[in-house]
Amino acid sequence: MANWYDKYLTIYGKPFSEVPQDVIDGTRERLARLQSPEPLASIVVIGYNEEKHLQACLWAISEIKCQYPVEIIGVDNDSTDRTAEIYEKSGIPYYTEYQHSCGYARRCGLQHAKGRFYFDVDSDTLYPPYYYEVMLEHLLKPDVSCVSATWSYIPDENHSKLSLKLYEMTRDLFLWIQHFKRPELSVRGLVFAYNADYGRKEPYRVDIIRGEDGSMALNLKKYGKIVFVRDSRCRAITGYGTIGNKPMYKSFFENVRTQLKGITRIFHKTDHYDDSEDNLVKKTQ
Repeated sequence: MANWYDKYLTIYGKPFSEVPQDVIDGTRERLARLQSPEPLASIVVIGYNEEKHLQACLWAISEIKCQYPVEIIGVDNDSTDRTAEIYEKSGIPYYTEYQHSCGYARRCGLQHAKGRFYFDVDSDTLYPPYYYEVMLEHLLKPDVSCVSATWSYIPDENHSKLSLKLYEMTRDLFLWIQHFKRPELSVRGLVFAYNADYGRKEPYRVDIIRGEDGSMALNLKKYGKIVFVRDSRCRAITGYGTIGNKPMYKSFFENVRTQLKGITRIFHKTDHYDDSEDNLVKKTQ
């Protein structure tokens, strides 16, 4: 049985020169039809040297099914490949952020977003057609400040389907347990959306290497609930990131060792976290 993302994988990981022209043209036409002058939500795609993934991401976004008006904008984090060219040929408005980091890129997108709600989108990730609509339905509920969904990894020859399934099931179970007391720790930027007005009051941190999404979620707790959406229609699919090509069992046990350190934390709420020295951006003299 075909998966919703199979056709996008035909170009995922390929240089832009190998993308068929009809894919580029079709994506541009569909994105233009989606753009609303009065969007309820802003879908903000950030990218740094994502030439091999961005077109597939935009192709998937161009085919979303959403009853709510949206806008799609991009942020190029001063890439050195053809990322900016892909944004330009897609026809969507995009902005260049010259300071490198996800925090800076997401902050740039938030500054230009017009929607009441803001969707973090990573350009190496593919989103199913009803992702935005279902997430928005949760965001529109009273006393909700932000939502985060689940995600899978793209199957490949280095990772068996069974090992991926077991890894993701275990990870999702842990995130679900954790979200009762520490929902901010279960947030991941690639599947994160929130009330943009609240977000502008709590700007993205740019002094840390990773965790800008969880930090934003932590700050948004004062405005409403963080909802963890466990719905297959919201399950994105992405590359392996920090897991790389290592066997899934190694990633699993490394994760277990990491999470077991101070595991009792997940049973207690907190509104403050101390930064670890290795996660702080080094200041230049």
